[in-house]
Amino acid sequence: MTRRPAREPRTRPTLATATRGRILFGGDYNPEQWPEETWQDDVRLMKDAGVNSVTVGAFSWARLEPRPGERDFGWLDRLMDLMHEHGIGVVLATPTSAPPPWMGRLHPDTLPRDADGRIEWWGGRQHFSHSSATYRRYAAAITEDLAARYGAHPALTMWHINNEYCTADYGDEAAAAFRRWLRERYGTLDALNTAWGTAFWSQGYDSWDGIIPPRRAHYLNNPAQVLDFRRFTSDMLLECFTAERDIVARHTPHLPVTTNFMPLFAGQDAWRWAEEEDVVSVDLYPDPCDPLGGRSGALVQDLTRSQARGPWMLMEQAAGPVNWRGVNHPKPRGLNRLWSLQAVARGADAVCYFQWRQSRQGAEKFHSGMVSHAGENGRTFQEVREIGADLRRIAPYTVGTRLTADVAVLHDWHAWWASEQDGRPSTRVDHAAVLHAWHGALWDAHLTADFAHPEHDLTGYRLVVVPQLYLLTDAAVDNLLGYVRRGGTLVCGFLTGVADQDDRIRPGGMDPRLRELFGIRTLHEWWPLEEGETVPCADGLTGTLWSEELEAAEDAVVETVYRGGELDGLPAVLRTGRAWYVSTLPEPDDLRRLLERIAAGAGARPPLDGLPAGVEAVRRGTLLFLLNHGRAPVTVPVPGTHRDLLTGSRVSDEVTLGRYGVAVLTP
Repeated sequence: MTRRPAREPRTRPTLATATRGRILFGGDYNPEQWPEETWQDDVRLMKDAGVNSVTVGAFSWARLEPRPGERDFGWLDRLMDLMHEHGIGVVLATPTSAPPPWMGRLHPDTLPRDADGRIEWWGGRQHFSHSSATYRRYAAAITEDLAARYGAHPALTMWHINNEYCTADYGDEAAAAFRRWLRERYGTLDALNTAWGTAFWSQGYDSWDGIIPPRRAHYLNNPAQVLDFRRFTSDMLLECFTAERDIVARHTPHLPVTTNFMPLFAGQDAWRWAEEEDVVSVDLYPDPCDPLGGRSGALVQDLTRSQARGPWMLMEQAAGPVNWRGVNHPKPRGLNRLWSLQAVARGADAVCYFQWRQSRQGAEKFHSGMVSHAGENGRTFQEVREIGADLRRIAPYTVGTRLTADVAVLHDWHAWWASEQDGRPSTRVDHAAVLHAWHGALWDAHLTADFAHPEHDLTGYRLVVVPQLYLLTDAAVDNLLGYVRRGGTLVCGFLTGVADQDDRIRPGGMDPRLRELFGIRTLHEWWPLEEGETVPCADGLTGTLWSEELEAAEDAVVETVYRGGELDGLPAVLRTGRAWYVSTLPEPDDLRRLLERIAAGAGARPPLDGLPAGVEAVRRGTLLFLLNHGRAPVTVPVPGTHRDLLTGSRVSDEVTLGRYGVAVLTP
């Protein structure tokens, strides 16, 4: 968890290498599930829809290597040639997320084990141990042969490594790897015992061999051990990625490499992972029944753009319903278009789906495809055609352009992992939910935000928002102090700076430097709230989820106090200068108003004044995207005269957006 050095100038290719001035449009294509005569029909429909990119091979390992060491590339040769013949680029995936059944049968060491010691058998996907030398050997071999065979193929535009890395492993081979990882991190057992606080509950280790993953215990596991195991798991999966990445990069140094993140997934330190990718990509599946789906989608898009430091790839979304919710609703008419263009507004240069044609068999046969079971006459495909046309219209004006944000939201996976420990003050406090609440308040205030790691350079931002960072390194604390000293405005939520990088509680329950920064003399007690419980404050603000018994320093400005109960008259929101501390989670409208006030004082303002609720406005380059997330038509004031790239029409002073309507305005 050291400060990340400035990124050196890129010597490897970027997403622009694959886009070539276009917005990539398409999705995962699994032709091995269909008779080859279907492929011709696929190509016809792809061209009709404007598809220019397909991802192939992600789940093809058993087809490519039906028996150990055998290769069946004939079908893939024909598929690659067919795509090239029709001008459709191929993102070729390594198939290593779904090993063939023979691997687990012949090599049980490749199968992961859960915290109870149970084997995760083949029959699904992601059934591999990241630490298994046998798995890594087979993965490298199939990747090597794919890269050698197709590296020079003219259809190939990008590499996609594995798929949705997520597997933890508590087995014996992982345990040995964990010990090696710990020795490299700490050097000595004394250092490890100190970092883990093993004096508690007689856990002191006298031998590296005594250390195991945090398997099922009689009572609570050591939280520092759990934290390190999550760090280790992220690093082991990253080793798997970089091993395959390096193979394909050796064969095709001119082509970019990616792997797909899952949205706000807890299992990977995605800041570190993003530094190892040429293209940062994500899979995004908001619930179409969620009235805040567009808002949560914006968070993932902003986070992915910030990891990419520029244009990014929407690798997967659903054209209709998914298959893994309790009730899987389709997308209402127009919502697929709205969310696709929202991704472009927030920096995507690729809009893709899982998958092209809806499967007729297997675990995901009820997961939608760009071509649904209804076929080309179904509403889903007709809307896909319209989206393809929209993307062609705006591509010349958007591809390669960037967003500029005045606001940064800080997020760190290590802080998230540490905050999830058992035995904490309130299990109702969920890091991701708090992050959504604060980013959502900014979205409701029409303020576009980047994300940043707490050790990143924050100089360019007028306002830095810290929803919650339970764990902060000394370098991160110094960074926040320096940002405020240089004139930046900082607003920080509760339970921040409580622990150091080893999950050791800071003196006084919060880093003393932060307490001084915010004007907190003493943090007496944390007062978590029960389900449905709220705390009123003097200015009408209502707090939820959490409260704190604080004593303000003499130089602090108490912005509002708690009213009633044990905390009556004590500070709820306080500040010194440009540093604000919010000791509760205000209700959504209250948090929005508070952040609007602080942002205005910092000089951060929305792209337009007078925006109606539910209308999202984002500036990307010279373009202004307006997106109506409601079903009712709205009129948006847009001073001056503009051209809407989607319709070709001129608009003056205002634009009307229909149900889920979008306008992309250029001066």
